[in-house]
Amino acid sequence: MATARVNGVDLYYEETGQGFPLVWSHEFGGDHRSWEQQVRYFGRRYRVVTYNHRGYPPSEVPKDANAYSQDALIEDLHQLLRTLGIGQAHIAGCSMGANVALNFALAHPALTKSLVVVGGGAGTVGRETFVSRQGATAEALEREGMDALVRNFESSPTRRSFRLKDPRGWDEFVGYVREHSATACAHLVRGVMLRRPTVTQLEPRLRELRVPTLIVVGDEDEPCVEPSLMMRQIIPGAGLLVVPRTGHTVNLEEPGLFNLHVAEFLAAVEQNRWVP
Repeated sequence: MATARVNGVDLYYEETGQGFPLVWSHEFGGDHRSWEQQVRYFGRRYRVVTYNHRGYPPSEVPKDANAYSQDALIEDLHQLLRTLGIGQAHIAGCSMGANVALNFALAHPALTKSLVVVGGGAGTVGRETFVSRQGATAEALEREGMDALVRNFESSPTRRSFRLKDPRGWDEFVGYVREHSATACAHLVRGVMLRRPTVTQLEPRLRELRVPTLIVVGDEDEPCVEPSLMMRQIIPGAGLLVVPRTGHTVNLEEPGLFNLHVAEFLAAVEQNRWVP
């Protein structure tokens, strides 16, 4: 089991394949295993790196709520790349990980060859509803443990299509969710998801971003559709992929389609044909 001591915590990571580095940052409900179908596909041509954020075993689970912030997750990724000797990489993320990837690119554009943002920007629109629901989720996690988050996911419109399309994949996903730390997840909700900047707040910086960017969203991922359109309009040269009848985790729901489009995007970047 590979771990790296970065930014005051031990992070678990995995590397597969050889070639130019391609790094995947996972969502709130997932972990490094969420990217398995991408690892198997892209590991044939790239040095693929997946990792668990702080708070997700076997990465370290800090007890202090103050250890969980957007800036901490960004710096964790920065120091992980440095520890692995990676000077530049394709950076991709989903949901919470998409926001980490996006803000990493803003903080470290020279380290970011390209950027893939999947299901990003939740909380930008419908802010009051988002804050209320996320706060209730944190409280339920502390009262009831991970069962509360599983029930939340099972009733969420943004997760419904995954559960209906792929019952076997859904059961595997839920099994992984149950292994996570409820306390850490509550800290992540309050310290990261409720405090990270919205797309609107990032707009001036996003207009200056010159990193080739692919934005991916499912058309049933309502909280992320409008923010994805906003990012497409704001980021110079960004492209937008909207996947029909698909929810929040496009890479899990439609792995073949997702892998194909990301592979085409990466090839275009590497041939200097995706120019801001």
